[in-house]
Amino acid sequence: MSSFNRLSQSAFAGPALALTAFALFSVHDVIVKSLGGSYSPVQIVFFSVLLGLPLAMVLLMRDPTDGNLLPRRPGWTALRTGAAVVTGVSVFYAFSVLPLAQTYAILFATPLLITMLSVPILGERVGLHRGAAVLVGLVGVLIVLRPGQGEGIGAGHLAAMLGACASAFASIIIRKIGDEERNVVLLLYPMMANLLLMGAALPFVYRPMPLADFGALALMACLALVASLCVIAAYKRAPAFQIAPMQYSQIIWAVIFGALFFGEGVDVLTIAGAAVIILSGIYIVMREDKANVSDNRPVLATRTRTDTGTYPRASHLGKLDEEQGPDKP
Repeated sequence: MSSFNRLSQSAFAGPALALTAFALFSVHDVIVKSLGGSYSPVQIVFFSVLLGLPLAMVLLMRDPTDGNLLPRRPGWTALRTGAAVVTGVSVFYAFSVLPLAQTYAILFATPLLITMLSVPILGERVGLHRGAAVLVGLVGVLIVLRPGQGEGIGAGHLAAMLGACASAFASIIIRKIGDEERNVVLLLYPMMANLLLMGAALPFVYRPMPLADFGALALMACLALVASLCVIAAYKRAPAFQIAPMQYSQIIWAVIFGALFFGEGVDVLTIAGAAVIILSGIYIVMREDKANVSDNRPVLATRTRTDTGTYPRASHLGKLDEEQGPDKP
């Protein structure tokens, strides 16, 4: 019986931690949407970064590698930083104006876009199977967007698509330079760029925040940290191909939270399109995990969460933890 229990814990601990992480990320996004009804995404991004910086500073002090904060690949680092800034504003705006389920469905196209970008940027060879999965997934995006039907494509849809594209671009750059660039550089530059750029724009959009709303921002920062730590723990306990698909559990939370807190319904086309996108993404993940299929495994390496540059990503936290080592203070 004890052997069975150990096997069960080993088999389910990783996915369970990942499910917990994405449930916490979903609560984080509910707060973004709630605040987005009253405040500009610029203001939300600015204070999210401000509250996340103390953690980044602690990580910087604990980084054991030598060197300064100058990037080794400045061009790619600048592009990745810009992409992360665009992602943050776009995604926070999309959450503010679109139903949660619709926003997630569009953002779930990120792995498809990563696969496409891996060809010109990483020199990845995408064969017939993954290529077909990308095309099918993009059809799913069109089903969600339903151009020509109803109210058509609005600013929120465009923002979600821009966020997905920018996040995919940032992720693929990390895959390209991640072995050369220090993790503290990859961690701090997007946060500092968000702080400076959003801070410069803040006087034009600022609205006074009561203590309760500022507390909600602090809760967002805590949720992001705990969720990221859960993702790291999940990847330590299970292979990436088991963990990566867990992000799609957010569509369930989107339906539940959307109905509970925002009175949102979910139409058939959104569910159908999301199902197509999710199945395509899972298929790509499974193909990347097979030997001799992918040289870079770009989707499996992204740690699955949209890169908004507002808090340290799980991938950077995990690598810093590896660099620290068990015997280092």
